[in-house]
Amino acid sequence: MGGFINTSEPEKAVLVGVSSIDQPFSQIEDYLEELAFLIETAGAIPVKKFIQRLDIPNSRTYIGSGKLIEIKQFVKGHAIDIVVFDDELSPSQIRNIEKELEIRALDRTNLILDIFAHRAKTAYAKTQVELAQYEYLLPRLAGMWTHLERQRGGIGLRGPGETEIETDRRIIRTKIALLKDQLEKIDKQMITQRKNRGKLVRVALVGYTNVGKSTLMNLLSKSDVFAENKLFATLDATVRKVVVSNLPFLLSDTVGFIRKLPHHLVESFKSTLDVVREADLLLHVVDISHTGFEEQITVVNQTLQEINAADKPMLVVFNKTDAFSYIKKDDDDLGPKLRENLTLNELKNSWMAKNNSPSIFISALKKQNIEELRTMLYEKVREIHVTRYPYDNFLY
Repeated sequence: MGGFINTSEPEKAVLVGVSSIDQPFSQIEDYLEELAFLIETAGAIPVKKFIQRLDIPNSRTYIGSGKLIEIKQFVKGHAIDIVVFDDELSPSQIRNIEKELEIRALDRTNLILDIFAHRAKTAYAKTQVELAQYEYLLPRLAGMWTHLERQRGGIGLRGPGETEIETDRRIIRTKIALLKDQLEKIDKQMITQRKNRGKLVRVALVGYTNVGKSTLMNLLSKSDVFAENKLFATLDATVRKVVVSNLPFLLSDTVGFIRKLPHHLVESFKSTLDVVREADLLLHVVDISHTGFEEQITVVNQTLQEINAADKPMLVVFNKTDAFSYIKKDDDDLGPKLRENLTLNELKNSWMAKNNSPSIFISALKKQNIEELRTMLYEKVREIHVTRYPYDNFLY
């Protein structure tokens, strides 16, 4: 794996999003806000967003020639280093865009892979990310070497492919096979470890990235799991033994999901996601303060379906209630829109609670309503434990 080469100043990036004619403009703006957050997480500075409405993306450059000229003028005038697209680009599209703009072009997949490469700390996570990177790189070899010759590091260039010999297809295929073998061996060890944990009920935290899962994990387990306000703070599954009212169970924190999560990553991290598949109960953590939290719920549910974990018992935990507010609409829908907070009682009787039952509203950061969460968790874990081990009933 190649390291991240520090430069004296962070790279400057422009963001590009394409929306269909019937897509709300606010939605594409939200998507580009998330892309900007990804870019900041990768260590660059998002400078400007460009949006184009297109029914069908341009097969050659993804966006139209007029928009490309507009971006080129901005790039030249503001010393921009990279252009980042909110969709996956074909190898030929990347080559054509780079030729036109004379700077590096990244797609969303490449950016997310880069963040994972930077975030991976354990040998296991590094191996999983490296495999995903090589699988992403393989069909893009024809264009990769030309810009790797030109550049000396930077976002999107972490990881494999930094020497000429690694761009040979045969060598990369061999490397992929070796990494898969390596992961298979580690997987077997981890399956054995999980079996050795005995008969404890397993609870897994799932959710969109940056919704507060690690903060909640720290609260419930009284441990010190790494948590920060950046995307993909957690890559490795962290497992802690938790005891609530004398009832022990295992609590796992896993990598956050995200819109358009690269298929290579889902495949490479499927063993890490086994803790979700093997869980008896899922705590689906939702950032209720995020404007697009409903779509985030859908993304998580779809990802759970992809990994065959959608049928698990689930408790929806609406987090960050301290930062939540909604826009109050006037009867005539005119005049200024006022943002209002809801009380805990109002939240419990809201459409959010009715559409996502069972659910609970908390603030992990402010430690609000955590005791009620513990009580609900105890009841659900006890229910599973008693069903599975009826003779242990008297203990709890």
